[in-house]
Amino acid sequence: MDEARLIYLVSDATGETAEKIVNAVLLQFPEKVVRLRRISHVRDKNSIFNCLDDALKDQALIVYTMVNRELAQLVNDECEALGIPHLDLITPLLSKASEFFGRSPRQTPGLLHHMDEEYFRRIEAVEFTVKHDDGQELRHLPYADIVLVGVSRTSKTPLSTYLAHRGWKVANVPLIRGMEPPAELMQVDPRRVAGLYIDPQRLVELRATRLRHLGQDARAAYANLEEIEEEIRAAKNFFRRNGWVMIDVSGKAVEESANEALVKLKLK
Repeated sequence: MDEARLIYLVSDATGETAEKIVNAVLLQFPEKVVRLRRISHVRDKNSIFNCLDDALKDQALIVYTMVNRELAQLVNDECEALGIPHLDLITPLLSKASEFFGRSPRQTPGLLHHMDEEYFRRIEAVEFTVKHDDGQELRHLPYADIVLVGVSRTSKTPLSTYLAHRGWKVANVPLIRGMEPPAELMQVDPRRVAGLYIDPQRLVELRATRLRHLGQDARAAYANLEEIEEEIRAAKNFFRRNGWVMIDVSGKAVEESANEALVKLKLK
């Protein structure tokens, strides 16, 4: 078996970009034994000198992603002087992009990693929201950024999902007539709770459609106008008693309701 060869991945950020590219290349050399050594957050000359000294001893290949032009040039010059094989993954592309856009790059390390963090934050928010839809996992309500409360068919789930895709951990809790609200809901910071309500006539239409889809009688109490008017009235009184902001979702796109919720909750 061939002796393992080393590739140093040197970056002024996390080095994840270099690692992904190098791993993609190594797939084309399955017979070779290669070890990767990732050296992250290299942002001063001494760190570069120490790294290159080690690479020289290990007879390694240097693959680097340095957005700081001065440091990238230093790596290049030192590798040339020491005879270390090296490849700059970022500078040629930055130069071409600068020509194309007619401006200099920001030279700020870690921007891609920050974008990745934002992406995973949104994924986490979506996962949380799915698990806490329609009153599930009530013990976790204190961990929600936003808690939406409302009677059935007041857009709690669509609104929760929309907010989750923008990075907010959302739980929603239904109000069911004749049943006490869950005790866990009353322990949530009222500044994070929004009560949803809707025009009663519109709610009749939504519930009647729901019942028909389920093959049930659309004239049931669930879709009765008088029953719904009382249900909405009781819900709004409940919201006021608890000091929660209220959102009228009647005839609104989910984006509009979401924006109103964020503004009223002082999250935007």
